[in-house]
Amino acid sequence: MLHAVIMAGGSGTRFWPLSRKSQPKQFLSLDEKRSLIQHAADRCESIVPDDRLWVVTNESLGTLTRQHLPQLFEGRLLLEPCPRNTAPCLALAAMHLLAVDPEAVMLVLSADHLISTTEQFQKGAAEAHQLVQNDPERLVLFGIRPTFPATGFGYIERGTPLSADAYEVAAFREKPDSETAQAYVDSGKFYWNCGIFCWRADRILAAIEKHEPDLLEPMEKIRETLITQEGYRSALRNGFPKMKAISIDYAVLERESDIAVIEAPFSWDDIGGWEAFARLHGTNAEENVEYGNILALKTHGAILHSDPGTVVATYGMDNCIVVQAGNAVLVANRDDENAMRELIAELQRRGLNEYL
Repeated sequence: MLHAVIMAGGSGTRFWPLSRKSQPKQFLSLDEKRSLIQHAADRCESIVPDDRLWVVTNESLGTLTRQHLPQLFEGRLLLEPCPRNTAPCLALAAMHLLAVDPEAVMLVLSADHLISTTEQFQKGAAEAHQLVQNDPERLVLFGIRPTFPATGFGYIERGTPLSADAYEVAAFREKPDSETAQAYVDSGKFYWNCGIFCWRADRILAAIEKHEPDLLEPMEKIRETLITQEGYRSALRNGFPKMKAISIDYAVLERESDIAVIEAPFSWDDIGGWEAFARLHGTNAEENVEYGNILALKTHGAILHSDPGTVVATYGMDNCIVVQAGNAVLVANRDDENAMRELIAELQRRGLNEYL
């Protein structure tokens, strides 16, 4: 049977100061309606029943996740004692799925992505599930046809066609420079790797064991407790931190051969940082993104945000990010958004954790 697994452990540091450790971006309502994690669950409603909806997140976010997704069945919220990237996350999920369904197929998606068309997402999910049913050894990815030469995404090169919109994967490409990214877009043969997957749970565990055998060794005690139903929490807290921190892309996907990519029939954005906020909300005549109580005079090409009850006023500013959220204000050059990680690291180094 098909199960949906939502990865919801991200910290959202590039969306600071709106995103904080206590409420990372997957719990934000960027459309003023539903949080990103709620949208992720919503788009799975017609694909799987509630008892086959799973969420993997940080231990510290368990209560918040329950508040946002009260429909989660008992045992379907998996709490990581520490961050270990996506390969350990998905290994843990696969073990849980197999404990209740030996034939489980995993549809994996992230809690902090924006997908505008739920019906089209469900159509793509059905096609991915069918590909896995036709070939249980196949690992299926979704690729997004690029709309601009992004340098912050990995790319998938498509190969031999398998159907009208599914292809064998010819190669994976790391985040390119701008010239290479433009060449990828122009060729029409490359997709953004959006991190949405479909595969059998036993197949992905076998692939992890094949390519990263040391990764699963600390998990054996955890696997045993899922059978005996005794000592799970202790085994998880002892074993999970010993696992190698590595992405599923590096651990498995870039080493496997039977991989397919489906050209996604839906629009997608990873909401990685403030530039994605601009794509979400659009710009005005001055090419500014203005959210909240904003007074922008002689200001062009800016991303401006304020909380209710606060005004952000700018004068003579170009190509900048000015964000007021809670007890913090961010002022940055829009062209240097990737420096956000450096800024967060410096706040941590100075012990200013109350602002994180």
